[in-house]
Amino acid sequence: MAFEIEHDWQTNIATPRARLGARAKNHLLIFLCALWICLGLIGHDPWKPHESHTISIVKSISNSGSIVSPIAVGEREIENPPLYYLSAALFAKILSPVLPMHDAARVVTGVWMALTLLMVGMIGRELWGVGIGRQTTFIFISSLGLIITAHQLSPEVSALTGSAMGFYALALAKRRPYRASVLLGTSFGISFLSTGLLPFFITLSCALALPIAFRAWRSKNYATILTLSFAFAMPWLLIWPILCWHNTPDLFINWWQNNVTSLTHFHYLRILKTISWFTWPALPIAVWGLWRYRTALLFKPKFQLAITYFTCSFVLLGLNESATEIYALPLLLPLTALAGGSVDTLKRGAAGLLNWFGLVLFSIIGFAIWLGWIAIMTGWPAKLSKRMHILSGITEASINWWMLALAILFSLIWASTISRKRSNRAAVTDWAVGMTMAWCLLMTLWLPFINHAKSYAPIMSEIKQALPTHFGCINSRFLDSPQQALLEYYTDIRAVPLETEPRLECDLYLIQDSRDRDRVEPGHDWHLIWQGKRSAERRESFRLYQLKE
Repeated sequence: MAFEIEHDWQTNIATPRARLGARAKNHLLIFLCALWICLGLIGHDPWKPHESHTISIVKSISNSGSIVSPIAVGEREIENPPLYYLSAALFAKILSPVLPMHDAARVVTGVWMALTLLMVGMIGRELWGVGIGRQTTFIFISSLGLIITAHQLSPEVSALTGSAMGFYALALAKRRPYRASVLLGTSFGISFLSTGLLPFFITLSCALALPIAFRAWRSKNYATILTLSFAFAMPWLLIWPILCWHNTPDLFINWWQNNVTSLTHFHYLRILKTISWFTWPALPIAVWGLWRYRTALLFKPKFQLAITYFTCSFVLLGLNESATEIYALPLLLPLTALAGGSVDTLKRGAAGLLNWFGLVLFSIIGFAIWLGWIAIMTGWPAKLSKRMHILSGITEASINWWMLALAILFSLIWASTISRKRSNRAAVTDWAVGMTMAWCLLMTLWLPFINHAKSYAPIMSEIKQALPTHFGCINSRFLDSPQQALLEYYTDIRAVPLETEPRLECDLYLIQDSRDRDRVEPGHDWHLIWQGKRSAERRESFRLYQLKE
C-alpha cells in the first residue's frame, strides 16, 4: 500500500514504495550509477595532460605546499582556484595508507560526480515530476562526451557539480525560494573556486537573463533569491581572491587577467561540432522536445530555464579561448533536463530507432573490446594482435581472473538487456546500460594495456635509476609541462628549464626529443649516460647527459 513519507522535500525526494517496478528501477539506477562512477577511478597511473597537472598540485599541497596559489611543476601561473585540488589532497591524505596518492586523490572525482548525478536527478524531478529524475539521470550517464572526464583528476568535474547545483537551484526557485538561494549561492562558489570565471558566469548570466527575458521570473521572491544567493556566495567569492592577492599579488592579477581575456574569442563552429557528438543521446531527444512543446517554449518556466541556460552556456563557451570538449560539460545539463521530460512523447518509430542505434553501437563497442582482449591474449587474429601489442607496448599479457569474471557478468547483463521488450523509457535505460557495459569492459579488460601505453611511471623510474649518486641539479630542454610534473611526482626531482635559465648551470642535462623537432646536441663537454622512451611511444624520447669532469 502506498504511503506518504514525512520529508521537507516530499514531492521531489520521496517516492511511493508500494510498486515493485518503481523500486526495481531505483535499484537499477543506483547499481548503474555506482558501477559507472567507481570503475576507472583507481588502478592506473596519472595520465597527461589533465592528471599530470593535477597530481603535481595535489602532491605539493600534501607536502605542505601553497594551498592558496596552486601551481603545478613546470608551470609559472595559476591555472585554476584551489577547491578541487584541496578536496583531492584531503582524500589523498585520508586514503594514503591503502592507495597510491594518485588513486586516492582520484576518488574525490567519484564523490563530485555522485553529487552531480544527485543534482541531475533532482532537476528532472523538479521540472517534470516524480519518476522523471531516473530518466534524466539515465540520459546523463549515457552521454558520450562525459565518461572520460567523469573519471579524471580534473577540476572541471567539481565545476560541473557547481553548474548542476545552480541549474537545480533555479529550477527550485518557484517552489522553495530560500532553499534555492542557498543552493544558488553555493553553486556560484563551487563553480568559481573550481575553474574560475567561466562556469560562474554561465550560471550567473542565466540567473540574470531569466527575469529580463520572461515575465514569469519577475517577482519579489526571485529578487529575494538573487539577493540572498549573493550573500551566501560572498564568502566563496572573496576569501580565496583576497588571500591569493595578499600572498602572491602578481600571480593573482595574472590569473584574473587571463580569465577575463580568455573570453574574447569566437569558437562557435567548434562548439557546434562538439555538441553534434558530445551530447548524445540527449541531443536528439531534446531537439524532439523543442518541436513537441514548441507552443509552450516561451510560456512555461521549465522551458524558459532550459533554453536560457543552454543559450548562456553556448555563448560563453564559444567566447572561451580553449574550446575543447571538456569545457562543453555545462551544455549537457539543459539538454538532459529537456530530454528527460520528452522521452515519453517520442513517436514509437523514433524511440525504436534511437534504441536500435544504441543497441547496435554498444554491441559493436563491446564486441570490439572483447575481440581486442582475445587478440592480445591468444595472438588471434594475428594482425589485430600485432597492432594491439604495438599500441599498448606490452610484450606479455596475463589474465586477471577477477576482472575477467566481472567482464563476463557485464556482458551477460547486456545480453539480457538486448532481449527485453522495447519502450520509450527502455530506450534511455538501454543507452545507460550500454554505456556502463562498454566502460566496464574497457576498465576490466583493457585498463592494463591502456595504462601501459599512457603511463610515464616506467620511463621516470629509468631516469631516476640512471642518475649518478651525487649531482647538483638538472637542466631540461623541450621538456613539456606534463612531463616536468610527472618527473617531479615520480622522482622528487625538479628540472630547471633552459627557458627560465638561459645557460646550462647544472651538471645534468635532460632533453626531450620529438619527431617534429630537430635533434639538439649539447656539445663535447657532455657525455650521454642514458636514453630511452616509453614502450608504446612513437613521437617522443628522452636523453640524459652528464657534464664531463
